[in-house]
Amino acid sequence: MNLVKATGTIGGLTLVSRVAGFAREMLMSRVMGASWQADAFFVAFRLPNTFRRLFGEGAFSAGFVPLYAQRLQGENGEAEAKNFSEEVLAVFAPTLVLFTVVFEIIMGPFVFLISGYEGEKLSLATLLTSITFPYLILISLVSLFSGILNSLARFTAAAFAPALLNLAMLSALIFVPVGGTVSATALAIAVTVGGVLQLGLLIAACKRAGIVLKLRRPKMTPGVRQFVRVVIPATLGAGVYQISAFIDTFFLARIGTGSLSYFNYADRLNQLPLGVIGAALGTAILPQVSKHVGANEPGKAAKVQGQAAELAMLLCLPAALALAVSAGPLASALFQGGRFTAEDARLTALTLSIIVLGLPAYVLVKVLTPGFYARQDTATPVKIACIVLVATVVLNFALIPPFGIAGLAAAIAICSWLNCVMLYVVLHRRGHFRIEGWLASRIARQLLAGVLMAAALYAIKLAIPNWFSGSTGHRMVGVLALVGGGMAVYFPAVWMLGGTDKEELRALFRRRRPYTDAG
Repeated sequence: MNLVKATGTIGGLTLVSRVAGFAREMLMSRVMGASWQADAFFVAFRLPNTFRRLFGEGAFSAGFVPLYAQRLQGENGEAEAKNFSEEVLAVFAPTLVLFTVVFEIIMGPFVFLISGYEGEKLSLATLLTSITFPYLILISLVSLFSGILNSLARFTAAAFAPALLNLAMLSALIFVPVGGTVSATALAIAVTVGGVLQLGLLIAACKRAGIVLKLRRPKMTPGVRQFVRVVIPATLGAGVYQISAFIDTFFLARIGTGSLSYFNYADRLNQLPLGVIGAALGTAILPQVSKHVGANEPGKAAKVQGQAAELAMLLCLPAALALAVSAGPLASALFQGGRFTAEDARLTALTLSIIVLGLPAYVLVKVLTPGFYARQDTATPVKIACIVLVATVVLNFALIPPFGIAGLAAAIAICSWLNCVMLYVVLHRRGHFRIEGWLASRIARQLLAGVLMAAALYAIKLAIPNWFSGSTGHRMVGVLALVGGGMAVYFPAVWMLGGTDKEELRALFRRRRPYTDAG
């Protein structure tokens, strides 16, 4: 499999989803503002998504994809893999339904515990969360079908599926633009509708690939037991991360009205390179690393990770620096307007400029963790995640009281680097992966090119300050000038400094095939 091609396919379609997501957020900020109804919706949206990351994407992929890939390479190939998928589905689906029913029953006390809301705000947040929570079932099943398609090197449908959620929510805002409780309720309904659309797309894509799963009675087969043994530590590890997310929500809800909105919009910009680069690379390399580990080819597995790290930093370093330097103009151009004031945009920009400092580390985590998952070692990331969780709690208590939302953003950035460093140190000590001299040299050159780009962006901001205020059109033109200027400096600089192989940089734009499978 070609790493650049796979990453380009996943990243390109993820970018389509992110663009739709930005359109959604731009309209949402203007319709909902930084109101208490907006905060209530963001609580309702974060809770099922937090559990989705717990049960669906991270833990499920960590356990399912390597085991599915192993069966594909076995004597019976696709038949054995399909049988394994049906066995897992038979246990996984009823578990999700039971979990969702339990939380629907205790929703009121649970939302109160997380948010601390009272009265009308608690009632609305509880209602909205009850509406959005079935999304957990739908999107977790999407993860199963995505894992099948990714193992078959069919990335298109899984990468495009999130766009359907964004389009559903965008439609709710377009047709119900009145704001307040009415628009918040329409958005909550759109979340569940989006999940139905995503699941339908993935089932259809699997059918086109010749994979039609039948529903069976739940049974603890040897394959399911093996899956459970792998996925439970991964779920515990993901649970540690999601406890951290609950802690963030807990503090955000108490910082003051609007804090959840500021964080949401800042994180939307932060998630753009993370989703397009980090998630795409992590998805693309896990089947490759699993294959080489299964074939007892550790050198080739490490080479895949090294190539992925280089590509990640080539794209992520300039993205992080650009977002930090341009946070103010970006937040103003994208979100300010309607019910979202200039002060709201300023606080969103402050949050963004701090949180993106941890972006390179977060992307590298997506490259490093497949080195554990491919070896069916989900326990080590759990232990590291526990340490990171403790650090997150300590930093939240230390930084949020004096600095508010800026302190929370700083805690997230610091802990992202702590997680990255600890994962790398363990892989290095075990001899599974190390930063070779060529990789360190290229990353250093990429960083230098990024610093030159950041200086150019700052100069552009000083040269045309009037373009970052006034009408939305003026602000958008100013942002386009920043984006164009940054790219015009970074990519020629990284080319001349030797920050990447020139053939590989050409492939990034022309979609050639220099990153071939080491096999």
